[in-house]
Amino acid sequence: MHPENSSRVPEFILLGFSDTRELALLFFTLFFLAYAMVLLGNFLIIVAVWTDPKLSSPMYFLLCNLSFIDICYTSVTTPRVLVAQLSGIKAIAFEGCMAQLFFLHFVGSSEMFLLTVMAFDRYTAICRPLHYTAIMARGVCWTLVAACWAGGFIHSTVQTLLVLQLPFCGPNTIHSYFCDVPPVIRLACANTALTEWLMASNSGLISLGCFLVLVASYTLILAKVRARVSQGNWKALSTCASHMMAVTLLFIPCIFTYLRPAGTLPTSKYVCVIYTIFSPMMNPLIYTLRNKLGWSLPTQTASVRAAVTSPNPAGIEIQ
Repeated sequence: MHPENSSRVPEFILLGFSDTRELALLFFTLFFLAYAMVLLGNFLIIVAVWTDPKLSSPMYFLLCNLSFIDICYTSVTTPRVLVAQLSGIKAIAFEGCMAQLFFLHFVGSSEMFLLTVMAFDRYTAICRPLHYTAIMARGVCWTLVAACWAGGFIHSTVQTLLVLQLPFCGPNTIHSYFCDVPPVIRLACANTALTEWLMASNSGLISLGCFLVLVASYTLILAKVRARVSQGNWKALSTCASHMMAVTLLFIPCIFTYLRPAGTLPTSKYVCVIYTIFSPMMNPLIYTLRNKLGWSLPTQTASVRAAVTSPNPAGIEIQ
């Protein structure tokens, strides 16, 4: 059934976005600017959180980890895209492709788990303020973040092993700008129906499950603050809506991409741009611009402290 290792393709060809030099330079410029914004925005959040003692609340600890994950997530694919667009070199070694696939799912699934933890943090602050400091203690936060990374590692290991057990003897052209499970397994020289369903149930159900938990948490938060809208909590509702938009930018394309067998529908490379580039670029804006004066982050810390000492959780601004 499986061909000898010597017959395995030594490399894959990533088609990217365009074969013309003019369009390649245009895409290089767009990706470079987006990547620079991702690095700058998320790096500033990390520096602000680690250097300002006022930003020691669990929310900012989790936000700092989200920024680090966004930097890692975009760095898995974007530098390789920039090199390819500028040099025209589209080949990637088989081992390099598998490494990119592994780290893409490792960091991507860790981000999904972390966003779910952040939603739980906001739910606790709004709906159970008197127990907030006990539930979201520092040690608990570190444990939750470690669990997110561990869950991402397990998920990615399973995905990568499922791909590695497939024979690849040609063709070797990937209709995308990075190595991912759906386009890669289409090139396998074997019946991949069972593998496709296993991967869909793994990646797809993780994406869908985390998204449903996030929707449920935001629904409970909105129900909690809705009665207080007339008392000045429009900002809380609008901020919650903006956060839900950020979650949607990541989860909906992932659900579309992974919650189905790889061969049923083609995966658009432009859909992949949404969750590999656009979502990490927007997260710093969405998670910080709702604060007063753009970077007045300590405002939220004071709000959380007020929630812990007050029985009126609807007065908290959701950031």
